Amino acid sequence: MNSKLIGTILLIMIAVAFVPGCLENNAQAETAVEPVAGSVVKPIAATWIDPEVSGNIVTIPVQAIEENVNTHFKVNADTGEIAVMAYKLGDDIIVRSNVCPPCGSIGFSLDKDVLVCDSCRTTFDANNGEGIQGSCVAYPKENIPYTISNGNVVMELDNIVAAHLETVQRG
Repeated sequence: MNSKLIGTILLIMIAVAFVPGCLENNAQAETAVEPVAGSVVKPIAATWIDPEVSGNIVTIPVQAIEENVNTHFKVNADTGEIAVMAYKLGDDIIVRSNVCPPCGSIGFSLDKDVLVCDSCRTTFDANNGEGIQGSCVAYPKENIPYTISNGNVVMELDNIVAAHLETVQRG
């Protein structure tokens, strides 16, 4: 009986000796991975901008994308109002259809190289528009071709409509 009591006391003493050390190391590890204050990169919510539409040509200023990083805008077409996103990814500007059909959202935040639906939180690869995780992954965000002219991103309304129609169809 004394040996059981001594064994139990020894186990408790060992636990008491190791637990604070483990907690301190864990706290130090967490502190080591914490970024420097002010350097945390948070997802960038999209900023609404106004496009210029003239016939089949839609333009938005490159400067608006440069300043805001993540933008979106709406255009009217025969099929109705269509939301479009334009964002900066590295040195590139990417323009895509801006709709998440199952949940009905037209807003995406940019979290490094991932688009996050503002409603259902489904994630998409910002480079290619493909779904990563979530309930709406079967609806990839279609790319919209554009050119840059006189400081503007220039798109054709027909291409915007085509990308929208592709996005709303289950991929």
